[in-house]
Amino acid sequence: MHTILLIDDDERLASLLSKYFSRYDLKLISETHPIQGMEQLKNNDEIELLILDIMLPDMDGFDVCRSLRKWSDIPILMLTARGEVMDRVVGLEIGADDYLSKPFEPRELVARIHSILKRVHKNSATSELILDKHKHQVFLNQVELKLTNKEYELLVLFLENPEKSFDRDEIMNELSGIDAEFFSRSIDILVSRLRNKLKPLTCIQTVWGKGYRFIPPSPHQAPQPPKGGAAINKVPPLGG
Repeated sequence: MHTILLIDDDERLASLLSKYFSRYDLKLISETHPIQGMEQLKNNDEIELLILDIMLPDMDGFDVCRSLRKWSDIPILMLTARGEVMDRVVGLEIGADDYLSKPFEPRELVARIHSILKRVHKNSATSELILDKHKHQVFLNQVELKLTNKEYELLVLFLENPEKSFDRDEIMNELSGIDAEFFSRSIDILVSRLRNKLKPLTCIQTVWGKGYRFIPPSPHQAPQPPKGGAAINKVPPLGG
């Protein structure tokens, strides 16, 4: 299941999209204020894509996008009720990946989301990760990654145990110099930092109730028809 964040002050839209997305194996998290939305992105590394409305309280979507691009390369799909060409141009120029005008057909939004995720996963699948244990070096697409000792040890642990799930205690026991004082939250931060340095690879997965595991890249799966066979063409446009 892919986790999507929506930053939009329209709570009704968030509720409708949440129900609709569940048919397509998409989990929606929503925030009505941009500050809380950006905090979600900082604290939840399961989020794979951001749907960002332009008209927001205190700061507009353009400002949010500019701010995010200083520290995050998460895919961004922007929404607007204005539909002006210049809005689309500005949004794309400052780092948005796609654009959709309100009101929109929810099925089109899902299609655009899957299209963006497919591109992201394709980039991940074609990335080359090389580990040189003798020189204590890691290269991603021929560029050396600057890893801390603990980040390097964690990556080695994952690479030598593909698809094996590790809980936080197991990771603490496996990494040298780690003891009970290295709290579980610190393990989460360590994993998050390593994930960011491995982008566009998305191989470190969270196993709910367990911990983490390393999954080698695989081709993105096409979206399945909606559960229950609901007629797509009977879903009204949203966001109007």
